[in-house]
Amino acid sequence: MTRLWLRLDALLARLRRWRQPLVMAVDGLVVALCWNVTYLFRLGFERWISARPGYDPWVMLGLVVLYLAVFRLFGVPRGMWRFSGFGEVKRLALGCFVAGLVGAVVVLMAQLREVPRAVLALHPVVALMGLCTVRIGYRMLYEHMRARLAGPQGEPRRALVLGAGEAARLLLAGVQHQGYLILGLLDDDPAKQQARIGGVPVLGPLRDLPRHAARLGATHVIVAMPSLRLAERRRVIEQAAQTGLPVLTVPSAEELREGSQVSRVREIEPEDLLGREPVTLDEGGISECLNGRTVLVTGAGGSIGAELCRQVARYGPGRLVLYELSEYALYTIEQELGRQYPHLDLVRVIGDVKDLAHLRRTFAAWRPQVVFHAAAYKHVPLMEEEHNTWAALQNNVLGTWRTATAAAEAGVERFVLISTDKAVNPTSVMGATKRAAEMIVSHYAGQVPGTRYIAVRFGNVLGSSGSVIPKFKEQIAHGGPVTVTHPDMMRYFMTIPEAARLVIQAAAMGEGGQVFVLDMGEPVRIVDLARHLIRLAGHAPEDIPIVYTGLRPGEKLYEELLADSDATVPTPIARLRIARLEHRPSEALPAALEEAAGLVSDAQVRRWLCRIVPEYRPSRVPPG
Repeated sequence: MTRLWLRLDALLARLRRWRQPLVMAVDGLVVALCWNVTYLFRLGFERWISARPGYDPWVMLGLVVLYLAVFRLFGVPRGMWRFSGFGEVKRLALGCFVAGLVGAVVVLMAQLREVPRAVLALHPVVALMGLCTVRIGYRMLYEHMRARLAGPQGEPRRALVLGAGEAARLLLAGVQHQGYLILGLLDDDPAKQQARIGGVPVLGPLRDLPRHAARLGATHVIVAMPSLRLAERRRVIEQAAQTGLPVLTVPSAEELREGSQVSRVREIEPEDLLGREPVTLDEGGISECLNGRTVLVTGAGGSIGAELCRQVARYGPGRLVLYELSEYALYTIEQELGRQYPHLDLVRVIGDVKDLAHLRRTFAAWRPQVVFHAAAYKHVPLMEEEHNTWAALQNNVLGTWRTATAAAEAGVERFVLISTDKAVNPTSVMGATKRAAEMIVSHYAGQVPGTRYIAVRFGNVLGSSGSVIPKFKEQIAHGGPVTVTHPDMMRYFMTIPEAARLVIQAAAMGEGGQVFVLDMGEPVRIVDLARHLIRLAGHAPEDIPIVYTGLRPGEKLYEELLADSDATVPTPIARLRIARLEHRPSEALPAALEEAAGLVSDAQVRRWLCRIVPEYRPSRVPPG
């Protein structure tokens, strides 16, 4: 029975483009039928045909034309029957009264005396009843059909699917139970044209999408091509976005390998547009580094830290120690890992990287062999405020120093610092503190030969906490405006899983004292990213305004991954290079760190950073 309702809904959708002519035709038939019903009511079954004059068909035809002309004048054909209500009844009543009055006057003036006066008087009332009955009947049928088809979300969503392969077949098997009505498939493969998959027709090639979307009244477009290479996938998504409809997609090939189901469609994420083809890693080397080892991750509940935990867990560590200050963040990642890896030995530690005594106890208790140091404050404008610079110094610099110290004392084999492109020629407190953290790692690499100290530097991560993507999506959901700091602002972007995998690869191959730089690809204009997200949400550019708010303290228009005087050398892994840094930490760094522990004011912190990080060019010069 459901299939019958689906076919009826598809038929009504195809007829919708000719709605007004069809409304005129149906109304004309109803007016003619009601003329005959009025005769039947007035003359009875025996005489309702025989007693009519010979010219009655011409009178009926004239009345039909008159009614349709009046209805068109009053805008009746523009009404949508599935939403018919009291307003529609009022227009019909007025139209029938005017048309009936004019028709009666014309008949009487033409001396057509054999037309019964009672028929002329009753016909507008009977016609009104017939026209209202048809509309009410259609609305009842439409709402009953919707109730039969609706999933948990209520009103079914009418979708066209791009792709007619195996993914589309699996999608059709499950998605229609989630409130989706699949109108048709589109595919460029000539062999699939005019075929049917799961009872759904392949309507034509992808270039016909706008025409079919308008013709069938589609509300969504679903991209079901998970095996496409990323460049082709981006092209198809852009093509779908041109329809102005919300665009959804089935999980990518990588997500399917990780257990996602094809039928669970999701919104287009920025990584679908900005991500890159998966890089081939040295799986053997990574497994040798992590398998059976005790791994500790600081900031384990943050965006990067949590993804590092997920990626590390895949390689079967003997124990994974989650070190996190936020109770909720620790609970969240622990619950997720516990579900996905029930046999993994998880140690949950609430701790602060600024607390050296607690770090020493933790390292002594669990003896980690690999440490990923992801705990950091990373929000540039927030750390630029006077009352927060001290916190940035304490967490990003002294927290790194104390964690590296605890690692050295515990005999950790590998220590990996998560750094940022903002550490290159920094103009912000956040960037300067991360550059100082890199210098600490380089210093320890030269002082503790038993531990390989490594730093990994990369740019913005798509979807990380505090990043621009979640902010844009929230603004779009609220109807805008979308705020962009500057029309020329550009940033490098990388997906969280890609960044985490390359960090782990750097940990496996690093020899110590190196700063690895991830190849971030081409930079992206932030305003272009905002426009993409607006279109993919199904909004026209004029629906969601973009407002420029100006650069915030500490921000650059363009980020760099390497300072001008630096050079890089390639590694066996694509997109992973080693930076040769000109500015090396001085022998006085330990004394400077001891001094930093006693700083209290914003001016003191900024002066200290200027002295320790020679390339730091603050947006606001500290006094003194």
